[in-house]
Amino acid sequence: MDEADRQTRSRLMRLFEQQGKQPRHDLGQNFLVDLNLHQLIVKHAALSTADVVLEVGTGTGGLTAQLADHAGHVISVEFDEHVYGHAKHLLAGRNNVTLIHGDALANKSTLAPEVITAIEQSLVKVRAAEQRNYGGLGDAVTDADNPWLMQPAVTTLKLVANLPYNIATPVMSNLIAGDWPWSKMVVTIQYELAERMLAKPGTGDYSALTVWMQSQAELKLIRKLPPGVFWPPPKVDSAVLRVDRSPQLQQQIEQRDWFHAFVRDVFTLRRKQILGVLTQQFSEKTVAERTAHHSAPQPVYTREALSDVLGALQIAPTARPEQLSVAQFVALSNRLAPQPTLTAKA
Repeated sequence: MDEADRQTRSRLMRLFEQQGKQPRHDLGQNFLVDLNLHQLIVKHAALSTADVVLEVGTGTGGLTAQLADHAGHVISVEFDEHVYGHAKHLLAGRNNVTLIHGDALANKSTLAPEVITAIEQSLVKVRAAEQRNYGGLGDAVTDADNPWLMQPAVTTLKLVANLPYNIATPVMSNLIAGDWPWSKMVVTIQYELAERMLAKPGTGDYSALTVWMQSQAELKLIRKLPPGVFWPPPKVDSAVLRVDRSPQLQQQIEQRDWFHAFVRDVFTLRRKQILGVLTQQFSEKTVAERTAHHSAPQPVYTREALSDVLGALQIAPTARPEQLSVAQFVALSNRLAPQPTLTAKA
């Protein structure tokens, strides 16, 4: 990439000045202009030709170009038509980049259809390329014939992006909730959000989002970022956060959709005693309302039955939701989830 095309403060200021425009605060346009941090993000993404990368917030394409140098395919989404035009010019000729102009989200709980299609098509394309390049399916040579034969790497999806603050949570949550073979996220987000995701039980930042993230992945704060590494500088600190998927943790959750809703509902009364919270959540009235919005039958539990469940899991009935560990939430969800052959429990 030409030095003049790098996403620096001076280049961005010149581009916006030429257009007579200002960065849009409503879109969370705080461009990462420290090029060393671009390299740090790419390093922690540990990209290979087997990876499909999703980047939300293309900016002028500086980070996108570096991702494309290492990944099998990059899908980059930019909402602002003006910076999209600059990115399109910079990335022209890169066959392994799909640049999408539009919103990454259809709504708070769903990625945009165009983004979903691009992800699915890119996964197929990259997986096929890996098979061709490294003696995969259909190759006449077997491992027994040639023990030195390289095997194709597993194709995965990685979210690598300077995420706009206003959509960081739904983008990350939706990726975890989906069925795509995602393996890693390396993102810059608001530091306050990173603290919530990394929080410990019993702290003010511990939330349903914390439990949802930590129940399925290993999270690590790579670096806290001051406002000055962005242009224009935001009013708050940011963070580079790495999220590594853990199949071992995910396998412990028997019904992920149920678990997601269960944790969210319980945290609406985070400072109440857990037995009282569960008694309310699983009462006949609440279950009737919940069942009307779910296809799966929802169980009803008496206070006594819930007390027995808590005792079996060694959870004090007087404990508050904000004090329960992630593992306790998983165990409790598994015990209370709808059963295949039962619509209720006494």
